[in-house]
Amino acid sequence: MHATYDETITRALDVFEKVHRDTPIDGLNWIFDHAETISARSIDRVAALGGGIAFQHRMAYQGEYFVDRYGAKAAEATPPFKRVLEAGVPTSAGTDATRVASYDPWVSLSWLVTGKTLGGLSLYPQRNLLDRETALRMWTEKATWFSNEEGKKGQIKVGQLADLAVLSEDYFAVPADRIRQLQSVLTLLGGKVVYAAAEYAPLGPTLPPPMPDWSPVRQFGGYWKADSAGEVPGVTAKIAANCGCAHACGVHGHNHARAASAALPVADLKSFWGALGCACWAV
Repeated sequence: MHATYDETITRALDVFEKVHRDTPIDGLNWIFDHAETISARSIDRVAALGGGIAFQHRMAYQGEYFVDRYGAKAAEATPPFKRVLEAGVPTSAGTDATRVASYDPWVSLSWLVTGKTLGGLSLYPQRNLLDRETALRMWTEKATWFSNEEGKKGQIKVGQLADLAVLSEDYFAVPADRIRQLQSVLTLLGGKVVYAAAEYAPLGPTLPPPMPDWSPVRQFGGYWKADSAGEVPGVTAKIAANCGCAHACGVHGHNHARAASAALPVADLKSFWGALGCACWAV
């Protein structure tokens, strides 16, 4: 279930708990997507019902909007990664396709580790930041619970699917601010090379143009990556294009949070858009 705010999650849990009393739902690997403002009480209720929570890196793109509306203090645990992990709730990271964030996992991993938006705003205190291994496991091993593929993929080990990538730099060694500049130079799917670049380029197949036609990979020849000096020509356009929703989706675009504020109370958590720009089961 896609739910951004705790008000929505609370309503859903009221129903889930009633259903659970007659027809148990623990063991179904059911989840909430997004959950940026989920409360501690709701986290414990999810844990009791055997649910999971999948986080996306929307705040990496829209953290400034959230702070403008609700203040920096409210943003310190939006979403509350550490509290969810401490409760033992299955937790993963992802993108929600093109609806919430970019396909590029390194934007998410950078955000989880540094707590910074693409604009450079530091959102989280150290207590709500993740170490690099925990963040990476949320994108790999931990994600398999959500697709009922535990033990089949997510780790490089005998018996699991031979899907892996060789990176442009060492994720565990680069400065934290360079994590989002990482990219694959060699990608294997089922043990076969499906993408190759840099020195591995001769090993790769000829690929068709990326789809859909508004894809930033198609427009700019790859995801937004700074050069060695940290500069990117046309950076504003690339930031917008790096998240597909800016082009394809009239609901989750990047500008409506500010545009809507002229007509809606900017501090109203229950306004249709909200600062997170999502009408998923809107409150």
